[in-house]
Amino acid sequence: MLITTILDFDFMRTAFVATAIVGIVAGAVGYFLVLRGETFAGHALAHVGFPGATGAVLIGLSPIVGLSLFTIVAGIGVGLLGNKANRDVAIGLVLTLSLGLGLLFLHFYTAYAGQATNVLFGNVLGISPDTVWVLLGLGVVSLAGLAVIARPLLFASLQPELAEARGVRLGRVTTLFMVIVALSTVEAMQIVGVLLVFALMVAPAASAMRVTRRVGSGVAVAILIAVGIAWAGLVLSFLTDWPTSFWITALGGLMYFAATLVARRRHA
Repeated sequence: MLITTILDFDFMRTAFVATAIVGIVAGAVGYFLVLRGETFAGHALAHVGFPGATGAVLIGLSPIVGLSLFTIVAGIGVGLLGNKANRDVAIGLVLTLSLGLGLLFLHFYTAYAGQATNVLFGNVLGISPDTVWVLLGLGVVSLAGLAVIARPLLFASLQPELAEARGVRLGRVTTLFMVIVALSTVEAMQIVGVLLVFALMVAPAASAMRVTRRVGSGVAVAILIAVGIAWAGLVLSFLTDWPTSFWITALGGLMYFAATLVARRRHA
């Protein structure tokens, strides 16, 4: 009866479809992001989207246009930075600069402060059916790209020196993966916002790694967790009138805590 009542509302049906699409993409891409130890890069890409969205609104464009453009360009830049030590320093600088630019754009056009809040914290209940089609398109591109580079990406992630010796171009693989991460981040930001994107990109993947040993099963579990916490967040938001993003992040944290306990008992 509860599910029937929730699905009586058009905006809730749209939200369930949107979170399913984003959860699938975030779970799959997030698994490789955690596996490669590049969660900081994913976090930074989300923050880069903030000035992109606010800047787009400032000149009369859709926020998702600015989000996509800035995040993809940043993803390419991160992939081209070389070794991880150099990337971390540059990413930290870009992250702070991005937030500063976002605040500057808001200063010039404070009438759109409400939209900025949605960018920062997400507003899945406000997603339109047209946006769902955009998310579906981005999701298909992201998953197709991940499927194409999955084998060299996994090889480069687990044994980078051997992969390079076997002819895998690490720079190209990293850059392509960062573009995929950028697209996935744009999707996740539609659900949980810039500041909480870790909830869908990292928590499910990190939880899956605690309870699985194979890459295939790990990706599958990460997807199930991402979609599960997103749908549960929608239901709890409907029942409590609390923000959906809060429930998604809280459930993501609880899942990781539970997975950690399971892993410890298994190795005890």
